Amino acid sequence: MALVDTPLRLAVLAFVAMWLAAHLGIYLRRLKKESEADEQVQFGVIVGAALTLLGLLIGFSYSMAVSRYDQRKNLEEEEANAIGTEYLRAGLLSAAEAARVRGELKTYLDERVLFYIVTDEQRVAQINASNTLISADLWSLVQSAALAQPGTNTALATAGMNSVLNSQGYTQAAWWNRIPIAAWGLMLIIGICCNVLLGYSTPHPEIQVHSVFFILPGLVAVSIYLIAELDSPRDGFIRIQPVNLSSLSHSWPFSRP
Repeated sequence: MALVDTPLRLAVLAFVAMWLAAHLGIYLRRLKKESEADEQVQFGVIVGAALTLLGLLIGFSYSMAVSRYDQRKNLEEEEANAIGTEYLRAGLLSAAEAARVRGELKTYLDERVLFYIVTDEQRVAQINASNTLISADLWSLVQSAALAQPGTNTALATAGMNSVLNSQGYTQAAWWNRIPIAAWGLMLIIGICCNVLLGYSTPHPEIQVHSVFFILPGLVAVSIYLIAELDSPRDGFIRIQPVNLSSLSHSWPFSRP
């Protein structure tokens, strides 16, 4: 499992790395003789610019994570709508075909709910394999009906099933669409550099209260934790709940035996 899939571990690692970076800057500052006032001013400008760059990068990463989270949430709603619509359109087929399609849709809906709830990767792989088989069966059913009795009714049922299968593909693509590893690495590197510069800019490191250098690493670590929570679909506390799919599974006629 990648480190970015465990938000708490990532945040703790970022905090420790940046806290050590701040103390590295203090150590490097102690090795240097007292600097002049002009040098201190110039160095303060550099620190301010670096912190601004770090803030912008965190802001952009947060925006990317929120947009991906909203996309996954909207696609869950679209999946529920597509399944519910196709269940109704299945009534346009013959009685026997409609019963088979609706039976398969109920099983398919249960699997889609589990897709959002389960966190174990091995179990998720089993669910995906089961979804693939059920999807093939569903398409085979409506395809056979469309070939046997071409017409407007079967065309509507086929189009509805196409929407069901497409919505699953869009959802899977959205769950794979994550913040690039390069962006995470750049954010951590700039955060570490900012803390080194902050420690180095300390005017009197021998009397500086080191507890001050918990502030910036703590703020950045909290920001990284929140971004990772939003970006990780299965791990952490902020996750997409299948509210619409679960509601559909407990509604009429899905809840009927």
